[in-house]
Amino acid sequence: MTELVLVRHGQTVWHDGNRYTGRTDVPLTDHGRDQAGALGRWARHARPDALWASPLSRARDTAAAVTEATGLPARVDDRLVELDFGKGEGLTAEEMNRTFPEARAAFADDPVAHPLPGGEDPVAATDRMLRCASDVVRAHPEGQVLLVGHSTAHRLLLCHLLGLPLSGYRRTFPVFRNCAITTLRWNGTGAAALLEYNTPPEPVGAGR
Repeated sequence: MTELVLVRHGQTVWHDGNRYTGRTDVPLTDHGRDQAGALGRWARHARPDALWASPLSRARDTAAAVTEATGLPARVDDRLVELDFGKGEGLTAEEMNRTFPEARAAFADDPVAHPLPGGEDPVAATDRMLRCASDVVRAHPEGQVLLVGHSTAHRLLLCHLLGLPLSGYRRTFPVFRNCAITTLRWNGTGAAALLEYNTPPEPVGAGR
């Protein structure tokens, strides 16, 4: 079994207002860099076997803190990139409700059947994430691998691996906190086991 540790990047400059951040390459805030530092301290104690990251700078910079703490090089994989939110990029939910209310309402009802206008097909995004996860398991069949990526892409993968409907990813996993730890155990086939979800990245054994 491989342990897949799914981590969302640190806070970005679009965090305020909860702006939809897909392929737009926005930087981390100072707080986001602090969060990445906490993740690095966790990794120093957890000692993962490998580190993979999305190509977007917010994920690469978060992974860099892990590299600094552990010496693990980050393998950048394009398949871990966030979904493209099309016309929703950079907008808040309220702004989308004003700009394209019908499309936004359909997205809120079923974000897989009705992605945001011009956005990436979530089923296709799940497929690329699954192919990446399968490669990770083959490369590290008994290891623990840290995947630094993005909220929506990770939630879609999480639903698929747990055998849950993709259409409910926003309701089932409403929050994917910055730099929190979500761990699954998976052998590359069938359903995975969820070991933890949204755990703060405190060093293993801290305070005990």
